[in-house]
Amino acid sequence: MNRPELRIHTERFLSNIRAVRERIAPSELMLVLKDDAYGHGLSWAVEAAERGGVGWYGSYDVRSALEVRRVLQADARIFAWATSTDAEIDEALLHRIDLGVGTAEYLARIVSRAQTLGLRAGVHLKIDTGLHRNGLLPEEWEQTVAAARAAEAGGHVALVGVWSHLAEASDAEDDEAQRVFLEAVNLTGDPAEAPQVLHLTASAASWWRSELRGSLSRIGAFCYGIRSADGPELAGITPVAELVATVVDVVDDCALVGIGSFDGLPSTLAGAAVGTPAGARALERIDHLASRVAGWPGMAVGDEIVLFGPGGQGEESATSLAERIGTVGEEILTRLTPRVRRVIVSPSTASGTQALLRGD
Repeated sequence: MNRPELRIHTERFLSNIRAVRERIAPSELMLVLKDDAYGHGLSWAVEAAERGGVGWYGSYDVRSALEVRRVLQADARIFAWATSTDAEIDEALLHRIDLGVGTAEYLARIVSRAQTLGLRAGVHLKIDTGLHRNGLLPEEWEQTVAAARAAEAGGHVALVGVWSHLAEASDAEDDEAQRVFLEAVNLTGDPAEAPQVLHLTASAASWWRSELRGSLSRIGAFCYGIRSADGPELAGITPVAELVATVVDVVDDCALVGIGSFDGLPSTLAGAAVGTPAGARALERIDHLASRVAGWPGMAVGDEIVLFGPGGQGEESATSLAERIGTVGEEILTRLTPRVRRVIVSPSTASGTQALLRGD
């Protein structure tokens, strides 16, 4: 191996999905796929999740949602929440992608495009519950719901869901957000015509606060084994990927490893514990193209070093590394460059030696 590898374990991913679904039941899982499935590869994640029975997929934008639709074999549900251009709206309608709607102007554009194309748009109206990350203000909610219902009566829109984001700053703030959310749901009309799905919670709140869950829970990081920064470990959840590089030289009783800051490894992670054949050792220095690891007896060129992973050789997790530099675990994964080879380890493969290579 002459390039670092991110080894991605399909069976771990499927096991995490099972653990998440068990935890949140009867709420249904929407698997979130933002940032190329948190750096793991969108196509791989969709293919694996479909085999695992996932029926809802969450994509940040329409472009990624179209890739999800291309990969899917079954007619699963796809939700794209970023405000889109008219051309993207057209693509979403043509490919049966639900749209997250946080402004009256965006709803009006969707209705107009649906009328022009003669198609029915699936929309999820977003109420701003205090995070102020897009979303309709409570004072404009009823008017916008009325516009959506009118378009629904005309055959141009289906009001599929109501959704929002939580700040997750405190339990009290999240309780208040839920109150605003449920008030908005109650204002959508006759209970017999209530939206099909309600979704308020993402990974952390879905896991820890069952009373906040709606009929659908948007979960990304936990399915990939990335716990919340400064959060506790999660029962039944394992990091899906490990970052591996080889020793390219032995210098001054240190192992020189073939990965550096140009590969997306933050130089500020110096001092972290990495996994070696002899257990945990300190990552002493991170240069542009190589890094130094404290040595061990018998170290040799070609030895494998695990920079982050599930901890089997003493390495820290991506989230533990992130906590050292004041960020979140997904940033450690998503900043890795294309020079880091992605290797998919299938459920029947015991190690990366027989893995299917991707990204070359």
